[in-house]
Amino acid sequence: MNQQPVNQPISIDALRSGDRSAFASLVDQFSDQIFRIALKFTGDASDAEDVLQETFIKAMRALPSFEGRSSLSTWLYRIAVNEALMILRKRKPEMVSGEEKDPDSDDHPNGLVLKDWCCLPEDELLSSESKLYLQNAVDRLPLTLRSVFLLRDIQGLSIRETAETLGLTETTVKTRLLRARLNLRETLSVYFSERLEERSTHV
Repeated sequence: MNQQPVNQPISIDALRSGDRSAFASLVDQFSDQIFRIALKFTGDASDAEDVLQETFIKAMRALPSFEGRSSLSTWLYRIAVNEALMILRKRKPEMVSGEEKDPDSDDHPNGLVLKDWCCLPEDELLSSESKLYLQNAVDRLPLTLRSVFLLRDIQGLSIRETAETLGLTETTVKTRLLRARLNLRETLSVYFSERLEERSTHV
């Protein structure tokens, strides 16, 4: 029975001392994940490649002063997210300046009506059109909420890892994640309710 290769621990001391072999292992171990994160944030493969490259360039320069207060992964993810956000700010400044007045408020949208999607067949929920609408809905989230949603719900980072990556408290992450999910649910509820009405008129 073939065993899957296991990533070997990377020596922090070796990285700090400029060991090329250790840095090559770092690149091999985290490149794919960093690229996926960058692609989710930027939505562009070329920009994601730029983020990947800049992340490791900045990591190489900063490694001698890396104190190990967080894991290597969250440290790298934070560099990558910052690089991706810089690209988004240059591309669409309004995405940052025009966000919610209070992204950490516990208030929920007033009068929120969530339609039941149970009557939609699975092929409708998983259709290309529905997936595209979901992606567009995620892209329209305020950046403060989208960052948390992408790292926690799409990339699968833990609440703690997400907080460390974004430089937030865990409470703030939980609050923003809830607001992101409610925002998406409200948007998708309207979309799927319209789909239900369309199907009912053709029955």
